[in-house]
Amino acid sequence: MKIRSQSRYRAAAVVTLGVLFLAACSGGKEQGVAPGAGGPPPAPAVTVMTVASGSVPMVTELPGRTTPYLIAELRPQVTGILTQRAFDEGSEVKAGQVLYRIDDAPYQAAHDSAKAALARAEANAQVARSKAERHAGLVKIDAVSKQANDDAQAALKQAQAEVAAAKAALDKARIDLDYTRLKSPIAGRIGRSAVTPGALVTANQAQALATVQQLDPIYVDLTQSSADMLRLRAEIAAGRLQAGAKGEVPVRLILEDGSEYPVEGRLALSEVTVDAGTGSVTLRARFANADGVLLPGMYVRARLPQGTRSEAILVPHKALSRDPLGNALVMVVNAESKVEARPVQVAQSLGSDWVVTGGLTAGERIIVEGLQKARPGTPVQAQEAGAGAPPAAAPKAS
Repeated sequence: MKIRSQSRYRAAAVVTLGVLFLAACSGGKEQGVAPGAGGPPPAPAVTVMTVASGSVPMVTELPGRTTPYLIAELRPQVTGILTQRAFDEGSEVKAGQVLYRIDDAPYQAAHDSAKAALARAEANAQVARSKAERHAGLVKIDAVSKQANDDAQAALKQAQAEVAAAKAALDKARIDLDYTRLKSPIAGRIGRSAVTPGALVTANQAQALATVQQLDPIYVDLTQSSADMLRLRAEIAAGRLQAGAKGEVPVRLILEDGSEYPVEGRLALSEVTVDAGTGSVTLRARFANADGVLLPGMYVRARLPQGTRSEAILVPHKALSRDPLGNALVMVVNAESKVEARPVQVAQSLGSDWVVTGGLTAGERIIVEGLQKARPGTPVQAQEAGAGAPPAAAPKAS
């Protein structure tokens, strides 16, 4: 009985294996598995762009910060108690406008005293002049001695000197009295006040009471390497750098938020010394700032045009890579649909593109998407950027 049961089990196992084998074969055929499923994988799909050459404007971009056109720090020139602050913090002030008042009572008294001293000196001088004139006539007829005449003439000169000293003292008193009213030397915007009425201020103190800044126009100080500065001067001298009617270089600004300042400025000057620590030179541009958009201390980027380069090619940033030595490379799809690593010469970045001046010719196709799939020497399926995706294959009928 035991042998008969084992025989039945073997027969059932053989039948089961046969059924599974037939099911696997029929299932494979139903799913359409290709006989050569173990062959090479299909070429990867990449997106390409056909490059074109043309005239490209060259622009130098430099970092910079805004700085006031004029700046004045208000400091008292006389000592006294502050009695009035005659402005609103942050407001616009005019040149000559009174901003602070200092108690002028002692200075008014000093002025009046100096004025009286001048009147006394002038009166004494008048007496001395009359006496000198009489002695000058009498000495000619020997009515007075020569010594008496000399004394009279000397007394006149001394009286005249006292008048001059009294006038100077009066002028000094008048100036000190005028200094009790602190006036703005320039027109502009005034900042916060460091003192309030009732504070004691001293002549020529270190701390400024307030600061007035003229912001229209406004300067932008740019930093440029000395080597680039020499090249810039050569471009201007050769006439390849765009310039205005007066030889001024136009400048455009990019603000901190990435927006472009709507008003075009002009390059005003370049520093005459090179910073020994950084090897850079400061350039200064001037911009109109009627709306007050530019404030002192803002970080900006300035763009200076450098003429137009012909036969240049623009390549997107994402299409260019670097080899271990830092050389620029692009992946080109040749006529055989194979990838070729092509070294190129790059002049500068312009917006979202690189300006390529060598290594590529118009009409060639470069890979802009799918670079991670592309290997030099391997075939790819190239699709032009902007073209629609290829239609999907229709499913086979069962």
